[in-house]
Amino acid sequence: MSRQVTQTKTRRATPARITAVDTYDIRFPTSHRLEGSDAMHSDPDYSAAYVIIRTDAANSPEGHGFCFTIGRGNEVEVAAIDALRPLVIGRSLDEIFDDLGGFYGILVGDSQLRWLGPEKGVIHMAVAAVVNAVWDLHAKREGKPLWKLLSDLTPEQIVALLDFRYLTDALTPDEALDILRRALPGKAERESRLHADGYPAYTTSPGWLGYSDDRLAALAGGAVADGFTQIKIKVGGELADDIRRCRITRQVIGPDFRMALDANQRWDVAEAIEWTGRLAEFAPYWIEEPTSPDDILGHAAIRRAVAPVKVATGEHAANRVIFKQLLQAGAIDILQLDACRVGGVNENLAILLLAAKFGIPVCPHAGGLGLCELVQHLAMFDYLAVSGTLQDRTLEYVDHLHEHFADPVVIRKGRYAAPTVPGFGATMRPESRRAYTYPHGSAWDRAPAGDVHPGEASE
Repeated sequence: MSRQVTQTKTRRATPARITAVDTYDIRFPTSHRLEGSDAMHSDPDYSAAYVIIRTDAANSPEGHGFCFTIGRGNEVEVAAIDALRPLVIGRSLDEIFDDLGGFYGILVGDSQLRWLGPEKGVIHMAVAAVVNAVWDLHAKREGKPLWKLLSDLTPEQIVALLDFRYLTDALTPDEALDILRRALPGKAERESRLHADGYPAYTTSPGWLGYSDDRLAALAGGAVADGFTQIKIKVGGELADDIRRCRITRQVIGPDFRMALDANQRWDVAEAIEWTGRLAEFAPYWIEEPTSPDDILGHAAIRRAVAPVKVATGEHAANRVIFKQLLQAGAIDILQLDACRVGGVNENLAILLLAAKFGIPVCPHAGGLGLCELVQHLAMFDYLAVSGTLQDRTLEYVDHLHEHFADPVVIRKGRYAAPTVPGFGATMRPESRRAYTYPHGSAWDRAPAGDVHPGEASE
């Protein structure tokens, strides 16, 4: 306690303020390799609307954050982050870090900007980028990786971070406290196991829809050899292709290896039920995003009809209220939160507690630029401080673009190693930021002509 008091007094003797919120439009020309391709997104260029928060403190770290997009429209997301700048610049770091729940409320609750959501879409993702950057700065100043910073908080401190508006019919502050307090026993032992064994992962890398059958088979076999225990295959293009690709995958991985399917919102409700039924012979573990991410009752109908195949969704759920309804309606078996889609760390903590209240396992989405680096911290916090279990938990992994980050994820025998570097893992290497800034970075000068979309080359 005395050490914490001393640190606080030291900070307040030389108060620091945020002096700049710098934004970058960063895009990677992944479409020509078909990485990330699925039934709804055939040519993604993995991108980040990237933000760096700078302060006037001597030798202070920077806070890095971003939200993930897949190419066109990234400039719109950057503009949304820019719109939040007046709410951030000039604020005292001490005041922010003493009340991170209040800071989140300022960004979400702006009386004019919230009209653009409210609490959904481009503006809410911009809030996520800024909130996550502030958490990155906070964790760096405290000298801890984010998962450790969060798990060291008391239940009362965690609850103070959350916005319970619209949630109390499903989760009250007292219920959240009870969940967090129940997880306290054994937390130190779980942290030791996390350091020793890591967090279970599954891989999506073999299953992109644009990959050839030979490449699918080779990568699926590699996933088994690398120690993964689950693989995910994209479906929803043509049924005959899905049947063939699922058959190939099942032959390679064997009968006891988990295979999940992901339709990326492709189907109507009846179509999802019929199509999943046609693929049931391959024993899929879950069907992911079978229909519109906003269709709560549709997911519930699909879940009833396709059991024992599980239904998973959440990477495009706009906010905690959508997650609340999915849980209340009994619409999902697996909850897939995303580090950047909702309002950043604070809202994701509320979603983890909702999932714990309803007894639904969380298997986060991480299939994009930098998302693995971020969401591993939330999954590990859930294990240590919320759910207290790894039962039916697994975290998505894709094997590309990690080399562009200062602290890239580490996978050992199909498991995420616990990060040890202070921060949230969002810091991109400066040379990568320069090379992939769109449209004038050197990487875009070298990009295949097909990756510069009509009307963009002159931007």
